[in-house]
Amino acid sequence: MPIITACSQDCPDTCSLVVDTSSSGQVRINGNPDHPFTAGFCCAKLKAWHRRLSSPNRITAPLLREGAMWREIGWDEALDICTARIQALRAEPLSILHLDSSGNMGLMVQVPQHFFNLMGASRAAGGLCASAGIAACQADFGRVEHNEPGDLLNARVIVNWGRDIARTSVHLAALVKKARKKNTRVLTISPGGDGHEAWTDEFIRVCPAQDRFLAAAVCQKLIESGHAIAGLDAVAANWPAFLKIVMAQPAGEMAKACGVGQAGVERLAEVYGSGEPVATLIGWGLQRHIYGAENVRFINALALLSGQIGRSGGGSYYIAPSTRHLDLSWQAKPASNQVDRFFKPTIGRDILSAEPAVKMIWANGTNPVNQSPDSHLVARAFRSIPFKVVVDAFMTDTAELADLILPCTLNLEQENLNPSYFHDFINYARPAFTPPAGARSDHWILTQVGQRLNPPINLPPMQELIAASLPSAAGVGLEELRRTGYMQIKRPAVSFEGLRFAHPDGRYRFPEELHPAPPAPDGYPLRLLSLIRSEATHSQILPEDHIHPPKVYLAADSPVWDTLKNSQPVYMASPLGRLEVQLVELLGVHPDVAVYRRGDWLKLGGGVNQLIADVATDQGSGAAYYAQHVRLEN
Repeated sequence: MPIITACSQDCPDTCSLVVDTSSSGQVRINGNPDHPFTAGFCCAKLKAWHRRLSSPNRITAPLLREGAMWREIGWDEALDICTARIQALRAEPLSILHLDSSGNMGLMVQVPQHFFNLMGASRAAGGLCASAGIAACQADFGRVEHNEPGDLLNARVIVNWGRDIARTSVHLAALVKKARKKNTRVLTISPGGDGHEAWTDEFIRVCPAQDRFLAAAVCQKLIESGHAIAGLDAVAANWPAFLKIVMAQPAGEMAKACGVGQAGVERLAEVYGSGEPVATLIGWGLQRHIYGAENVRFINALALLSGQIGRSGGGSYYIAPSTRHLDLSWQAKPASNQVDRFFKPTIGRDILSAEPAVKMIWANGTNPVNQSPDSHLVARAFRSIPFKVVVDAFMTDTAELADLILPCTLNLEQENLNPSYFHDFINYARPAFTPPAGARSDHWILTQVGQRLNPPINLPPMQELIAASLPSAAGVGLEELRRTGYMQIKRPAVSFEGLRFAHPDGRYRFPEELHPAPPAPDGYPLRLLSLIRSEATHSQILPEDHIHPPKVYLAADSPVWDTLKNSQPVYMASPLGRLEVQLVELLGVHPDVAVYRRGDWLKLGGGVNQLIADVATDQGSGAAYYAQHVRLEN
């Protein structure tokens, strides 16, 4: 009997799925054909997901460290150990650090946050991915949202500003393909290396980190030519300040900074100044620079100035908070002193310098030793903590440093409620696979720990939390949701129609600063772009799927090729260390760039974040991964 469920991977599509297991045990995972957005197809990662669930490398019983060895223990012993450690610190809850991230998404993520917020534990602010861009959109619009995805079909031109369409979203790729069949043109702006060719009619190659100068140069051109919309003084609270900063920039210097030349600026100004609907897709790498928020803000400013905000077929698409459609009024919120000491991009040094010191850490849905910048510093910070609990299904780089590992259920093994950060559906996930006998959900684990504490921390049953989280305005109850597998949240198809924004005064906010990017340091000429991979999400790569040495991609015309000896091993080096790699030629990528597909494990010879310094972005406390420069050497 096919099971309708949903994916909780960190992906904008949040697919509704049909899982079917034949009498011979063959598993088929397909998109739900009745779901308006999923439309019957899903990505290759999901189709092979059962390999992860049934992997022989999976942890299926709690593991307790004894010196350099691990001992399997039962759940009662594991829970008693956790309880005793937490109980001993109840009087100083800030000495407990709760770390989580996007290893699993949906409502289940909110449960550990609620538990540790109630306890008064510390948690890390900021983010490792989208936080700088989210802060940028919040500053500009007052709220983070975009036109509905289907409105892309009303665009005359789609400007794909840095989005890796094929690797980030198979359903966005399908929308773009459908739009092109309707004669919508796609213009891609990126440093290259993102496989844009199959989705692009025109390409402008920009210097990485300098996108804001291209957007500013086009704004200047539109203002000078009279193609900026009228009434910006009324629409925006700070139009004069933005006008002053943009018009003060020498046009030639901006064109040189972004590396596209005056012809590229003029072509983009022609597109945005055409009067036709132009939709802008903002990539999820632009914010990973030191001035990442500034990059996003100037692109938003260009979209507004050219009349594309509040318009069907236009809009600026970045991201929308995945929880925006859930009712999380039940969730305890952290006090300010719980979130003011630790930040995800700098978590290693924040732990090492913390006062009061961190005495216990609880990490779920996260692999910070692998995913955070300066991996070796993060590992040293973890080792300094007296007791470390890691909830995971695999012996990751972070789990290796734990004192106690608790095996968890995974995507498609647990009940969940899955909203999206792209579309407006909430999908219901029912367990489609039976987890290993020793695996438990985050909700089950913390319910058991909470009941053992004195005084207890009581979590409502998962079913109650799901029912309480459904938006009442949608008029769909839990039983109907379970029956259909999804619900759609109704909202205007066009965001900010009438140019009314979510700031208290209803007006837009332009950026008021334009910073030059720091130059490449001496001896490290290549900007390192640690881009996503198509076959796995983050570090969720099975050990047997690793390639060693990992690949680094260079342009054919990169000057680095002439400095290396083919007969000797090649290393990618930064001031933090070096990593053995193999070089691959990549057509179309910027010659000053080294591309690395992120997520592979340190202990298996990968782990690019060991070379990346822990630098934060200009807003949102994001990780400025792409600020790192490297060199290649024998």
